[in-house]
Amino acid sequence: VRLDDENATLDAARLAARQKGEAIIKQAELTANRGITAGFNPVTELSADPFRMVVNPRPIFSPVDDPLEFRLDEIGMNDTENCQSLGEINGFRLLRIEAKDGGKTELLHEDKSIPKSRGCPNGYRIGAVQTFSLQSLSAYAVLIAVRQYGFEGPDYRWIAVTGRL
Repeated sequence: VRLDDENATLDAARLAARQKGEAIIKQAELTANRGITAGFNPVTELSADPFRMVVNPRPIFSPVDDPLEFRLDEIGMNDTENCQSLGEINGFRLLRIEAKDGGKTELLHEDKSIPKSRGCPNGYRIGAVQTFSLQSLSAYAVLIAVRQYGFEGPDYRWIAVTGRL
């Protein structure tokens, strides 16, 4: 959610997000089915590769699962409507690389255009990988940090690309 009232609190934003989310899936179901944060690179992390993340999908050592690898590419889209004066504008492509099968690549997402809800994004980075499993690994979410020009510098919003294994 985005609250345009500059006096709005973080708690107000969290409440609004929770209310919108409850229309899709109840909090009780999410609480009962917690996933695992398999990898996390905050936007302040300077040593991590913002375009690649490889994780052990479950905290089991020695690993019983193949690693999950994701790669992100930015796609120049400077012709995006209403963004011409905001610098370089980019969409993104997200790939999953198989650990076996010779590194087979699966396209998870590729922008053909930028949705209006995303605004005028200047760049992206992989921020986190969340996994879920019951008996075996079954689903993942790749959290993508979307960078835009903000009021006082860079402004990051988050989107998720999900998939099943």
